[in-house]
Amino acid sequence: MYHPEVVVCDSLLDQLDGPADLRELAVDQLPVLAQQLRERLIQSVGQSGGHLSAGLGTVELTIALHYIFNTPEDSLVWDVGHQCYPHKMLTGRRKRLSSIRRRDGLSGFLRRDESVYDAFGAGHSSTSISAALGMAMANQLRGLDHKAVAIIGDGGITAGMAYEALAHAGSLDTDLLVVLNDNRMSISPNVGAMAAYLASLTAGMPSPSSRAASSKRAVQPARMSATDRAQRKALGLVVEGQWFEDLGFNYVGPIDGHDLPVLVAVLRQLRNMKGPRLLHVVTRKGHGFAPAEADPIKYHGVTGFDPRTGEMQASKPSTSYTQVFGDWLCQTAAHDSRVVAITPAMREGSGLVRYAELFPNRYIDVGIAEQHCVTLAAGLACQGMKPVVAIYSSFLQRGYDQLLHDVALQGLPVLFAIDRAGLVGPDGATHAGAYDISFLRCIPGMVIMTPSSGEALRDMLATGLECGGPAAVRYPRAAITSPLPDAAPALLPIGKARHCRTGVRIALLVFGTLLDRALLVAEQVGATVIDMQFVKPLDQSMVLELAASHDWLVTLEENALAGGAGSAVSEVLRHHCINVRLLQLGLPDQWIEQGTRDEALAEAGLDVDSILAAVRAL
Repeated sequence: MYHPEVVVCDSLLDQLDGPADLRELAVDQLPVLAQQLRERLIQSVGQSGGHLSAGLGTVELTIALHYIFNTPEDSLVWDVGHQCYPHKMLTGRRKRLSSIRRRDGLSGFLRRDESVYDAFGAGHSSTSISAALGMAMANQLRGLDHKAVAIIGDGGITAGMAYEALAHAGSLDTDLLVVLNDNRMSISPNVGAMAAYLASLTAGMPSPSSRAASSKRAVQPARMSATDRAQRKALGLVVEGQWFEDLGFNYVGPIDGHDLPVLVAVLRQLRNMKGPRLLHVVTRKGHGFAPAEADPIKYHGVTGFDPRTGEMQASKPSTSYTQVFGDWLCQTAAHDSRVVAITPAMREGSGLVRYAELFPNRYIDVGIAEQHCVTLAAGLACQGMKPVVAIYSSFLQRGYDQLLHDVALQGLPVLFAIDRAGLVGPDGATHAGAYDISFLRCIPGMVIMTPSSGEALRDMLATGLECGGPAAVRYPRAAITSPLPDAAPALLPIGKARHCRTGVRIALLVFGTLLDRALLVAEQVGATVIDMQFVKPLDQSMVLELAASHDWLVTLEENALAGGAGSAVSEVLRHHCINVRLLQLGLPDQWIEQGTRDEALAEAGLDVDSILAAVRAL
């Protein structure tokens, strides 16, 4: 447990420049190192903010992996990356940890261009087994005696991609180790049959003192043959991890993921084994810091806190687009029993906590399974329900085929509430919602809306729910800038823009929350401002009217320029052979790196000064 009043002299952690130094330590020194690393992690994240409870839970596991495996020649492939802070601290980046998730600082996830120890980039879940298997196969083909290890959580292993990788790896003789870090959590508590199965494997685990001996005996010198497994199954002998064994893995565990001597002993034996094997370790999210242990959800991602007490830094009260969505959904579901909310393991991030409490029978968390999430919504819609899929823009990318084939092709009324659309600041390029307009706009029958305010968001959600077909409303991770009226949401005429300001020569066509910036620019240059509201169907009559009365049209959007809303305007002009001059402002063809949201918008040329300079240059 973390004791902030304790000062550790001659810190082992400060003597380490990398994993090679770590491997020079004696095993009995590792628990002391773990304490020091945990204390430093709490102090650093308390100042800088970032992901905390996941890393606290993997301190011992991280130390043991780098102690036993010859990194970076041996590859450690971390899933998602929320737990990567201890890994960064042990691989030469300890002194830069305070810069994490900041402009020009360390990434909050894994990046191959940041360190040779980051074997594979991460940010989204459930990729580690596939990537590590590819590395293991390459090692085998090249005749290299290098090891590949995938570290995946009990949340990440619920995704279909992880199952696909397990099924493939189990059929091979490739040298692959999968470490299943089981803390019974995703961001919120884990759900589904796999979670229940893993819980059954860990039920009645022995105490740590007796586990050390039993864990060593759990490591088998060779994989159980298919014949042996079949015979034991025929005799009704249920073995721990039988499901993984049946897939072709040598299953070991479950063992205590905070017992360093046991971890080291087991990993040493597993490193020398061949073929696919799976080590099941049980950890506690937030381990060693009482506030995070008591509330791992609250301390999953933090802005800053007092390392002594865990008290969070006070933030300025504000209402976000996410909160507006959550409130609208609760109000709507109270009056319409056909409304069902679905989320792929993002209850807190998508604003569904209160809805889940009020309507538990109409709240569905499918786990990290975006493809299933979308097609499940299609099935609900077939039977007369009104499914609302609450999903981040970058995560909807995983369910794209299902959206196209299972929802849109059949014209099913599914509403997609797309959070984190546009730039997301500290989470960086992995989580930026930069492409949803582009990949949705080409789908026949889609209605795509871009609210410019909290009031507009409510109106568009209500409109999408009742439009009779697939609809998407995209909104950013940001605070709303104007108070919400008490009036009930209004149903908008589909495909109609809203006139905000009359000017001359230049017309600013705004898609979404850049409207406030456009109005500030328009005041200085005397431009017309239109809140376009709908990307699809586009208000073509408004575009043609503006083209006839203005010298320049300027489109503004927080989406990739390629295939975005500005492209839709350009297509209308070309179709009607109109030669008006058009300037498209949006996200450039580059990765926008981490920083504050304002810094990211400035890099993209979408802050007020950049927009004003671009318009004046006309």
